[in-house]
Amino acid sequence: MDNNFEIDRSLYDNPTKTEYNYVSEPGLSEQIIRKISKLKNEPTWMLKKRLDSYKIFKELKMPTWGPDISDLDLNKIIYYLDPKAKKNSKKWEDVPEEIKTVFEKLGIPEAERKALAGAGAQFESNTIYHNLKKDLEEKGVVFLDMDLAVKKYPELVKKYFMTSCISPRLHKFAALHGAVWSGGTFIYIPKNVKVEQPLQAYFRMNSLNSGQFEHTLIIADEGSYINYIEGCSSPKFDNSSIHAGGVEIHVLKNARVRYNSVENWSKNTYNLNTKRANVQENGVIEWVNGNMGSNVTMLYPCSVLIGDNSKSDFLGIAFASDDQNQDTGHKLYHIGKNTKSTIRSKSISKGGGITTYRGLVDVNKNAKNSKISVECDALMLDNISKSDTIPVMKIKNNETEIAHEAKVGKISDEEIFYLMSRGLTEEEALKMVVSGFIEPVVKELPFEYAVELNKLIELEMEGSLG
Repeated sequence: MDNNFEIDRSLYDNPTKTEYNYVSEPGLSEQIIRKISKLKNEPTWMLKKRLDSYKIFKELKMPTWGPDISDLDLNKIIYYLDPKAKKNSKKWEDVPEEIKTVFEKLGIPEAERKALAGAGAQFESNTIYHNLKKDLEEKGVVFLDMDLAVKKYPELVKKYFMTSCISPRLHKFAALHGAVWSGGTFIYIPKNVKVEQPLQAYFRMNSLNSGQFEHTLIIADEGSYINYIEGCSSPKFDNSSIHAGGVEIHVLKNARVRYNSVENWSKNTYNLNTKRANVQENGVIEWVNGNMGSNVTMLYPCSVLIGDNSKSDFLGIAFASDDQNQDTGHKLYHIGKNTKSTIRSKSISKGGGITTYRGLVDVNKNAKNSKISVECDALMLDNISKSDTIPVMKIKNNETEIAHEAKVGKISDEEIFYLMSRGLTEEEALKMVVSGFIEPVVKELPFEYAVELNKLIELEMEGSLG
């Protein structure tokens, strides 16, 4: 292992000086929601969805069952920022230089050239770059900014946008998202079309006291396949920011979707994201999630296995250092017969960081012959960090197989001593153990994100022995 690498944290932590067409006043009101909709030139039906969600948002209470989020003042958040940039440019040359430089440092244009079938880039509230390879367009693949999809594919959006997957009534931040969502990704894969090269979107939040609320809607039609990657980051400020995006995935009959995400928000961000997938007969959803940054994360991707013989695989890792509370996990609803699911969750905590696996497995009484495997591993690197596992199992029939294993532990002195006896320093030995612990997650990530995840964890571990 090469331990001599260096990472310039300014890649993530430094804001970019940017000009804006419009910045909303802090706080949320019906007037601001109407202004957002008007600026986007949205149809009346989408404005109605926003206003209905806002009404629900005002009715619902803040969640109190998880990490403490009482310091998050929603009245100080700026909910919409429109940067001075052409929307949905198909050429990086058309993106303003200061914004393009950010994405070049993050490696997005290079990754697109080398390995992607298409890429999107969002800065603040709007998508400033979006492109798809021509051969996929000719096959009927749709890969658009969500704002544009509302106008170009209204019937599909009406059918799937926050209807049967994410409901505004799910929780307060789902309702908030429905009211102020902006940007994001719309993907439609036609019947029997396989998109082997990944599509990728990257979301960058840049301003003080800001919020980002992108919406991802993926529709994989019958027999299709898509591999999709999302990355996220933000600069570091003293004041709180919020990320409350929404991801809705519809896996139709015999289709398969692989969703990869590495979220690296700065430590002043509340990451309150909502991700759900509805899976029909013989469909497969695969989740690969990495949660690195944020002050508080509450994120529990959910698979609803509606159709018979449908399947869900979830693999996730969370890393918490000082001033971080990573409350993550997975939710599963088995509705169809002969459904299968696996959950593999790993977490690392150091320096007083807190990690929690919070999961739900709910097996319907008619979901006969369901098979579920849940495995949670937590690794603490010191005596001041915390880790917990909170699984909930609701099994409503007697024809279900379920296995659950949870392990919480520290790196043993014996392991470190053994590696040091083979010539490694103590720090090298520690990093090697951690590298082995996260290896199952890293090997499933696309290459660039695997490298990033490894380096970010190694960077967080610098000085762990001091």
